Amino acid sequence: MPTVKEGTLSRRAVLKRGAATAALGALVLGRPGPYIGNAQAATPTLRLLMWQPYAIKETIAAFEDKFKAKFAPTFFDGNSEAFNKLKVGGTRDFDMVMADGFWPRLYFRQGLTKGLDYGKIPNMSGVFADFHPDKFVLLADEEGKNKVAAPNCWGGYGITINSSMIAKEDVGSIDLLLNSKYAGHFSTNSRFEENIALMGILAATKLGTRDGPRPDGKPFNPYQLTDDELAETKRLLIEQKKLLLTRYQDYDALDRLMRAKSVWAAPEFAESYRKLTVLRKERKIDFDVEHVLKPKEGGLGWVDTWMVSADADSERTELAHAWINLFLEKENYVRVVRSTGYGGVVDVRSLMSEDEIALYFQNRSAEASQLHMFDQPSSPEKWERIWSDVEAS
Repeated sequence: MPTVKEGTLSRRAVLKRGAATAALGALVLGRPGPYIGNAQAATPTLRLLMWQPYAIKETIAAFEDKFKAKFAPTFFDGNSEAFNKLKVGGTRDFDMVMADGFWPRLYFRQGLTKGLDYGKIPNMSGVFADFHPDKFVLLADEEGKNKVAAPNCWGGYGITINSSMIAKEDVGSIDLLLNSKYAGHFSTNSRFEENIALMGILAATKLGTRDGPRPDGKPFNPYQLTDDELAETKRLLIEQKKLLLTRYQDYDALDRLMRAKSVWAAPEFAESYRKLTVLRKERKIDFDVEHVLKPKEGGLGWVDTWMVSADADSERTELAHAWINLFLEKENYVRVVRSTGYGGVVDVRSLMSEDEIALYFQNRSAEASQLHMFDQPSSPEKWERIWSDVEAS
């Protein structure tokens, strides 16, 4: 039976959970490398700016032992923080950085990262086809010439539902979160980005602008909303506010609210969904839960990725590729999924139970590229002003 670690940090620290060598050349490239091999040489160090849940001690120990290198992580809370650190000179301080959504393209466009050589990452062969650059295009630059990142884990900001309290005919749309029939039994997180982007999808759908021509000539992106769409989004959020029981600050709070049947539907990163699913199988709760990953209007998603800093020297660039390759190795990766509780980009179904395959979305990889990936709001100032108005309403 699958388990979800109690101590696992939230998918984003946006929802704080409490407190949350010569041999190398031969092994990675199949040829001798230009590295110092005598006993006096300093141990090479791989410096990473990363999300904390991926710093798994068994994986780190295997890497350090195999490549006789030191793993030195620094943790960050969100994409903006990491991006700003690299932009003010951090490319000299870090050899690797993590990001999701559209961010890898931004890093590469700004000259903060360099392209990856997938030929040095043979374990990409085990990654679902849906997470290769020809299908998940955000792993390459806009021209498709350079692979800017390697995939890691994925998920969405979908809607978790108490199936015993929400009628089946009301499931499947973002509009559920505005259904007065369930007033007082909704909760959303406290961050403005997800709230505005998710409701922005519904707003554009209602206005009929979602599938029409866009001002920037690109496909619809809920992080690039027009003023009219933002106005409608604000109206919908104010309407929704009247129906909320509360805004949850962390997943412990949401878990308690849903277990108590106080909250019947809430958009979240599937962390509560997974925990509640396990509790249901263990007969510790008496209701079924469902997670709508992609509502009919569209949904939000993320794919965490690894990138190599523009200033990483040749040795550390080799180490970076070696780390990614080891991380994507199936025997390691199944541990990653179980430890983090996230959806997996590597096909490890042969190493999982049927329950785990369902729980960690191993049969749903095709849905990832259908989601609107996390991005920077086109105007953070406008978004913050709208959220202030919503909160003051």
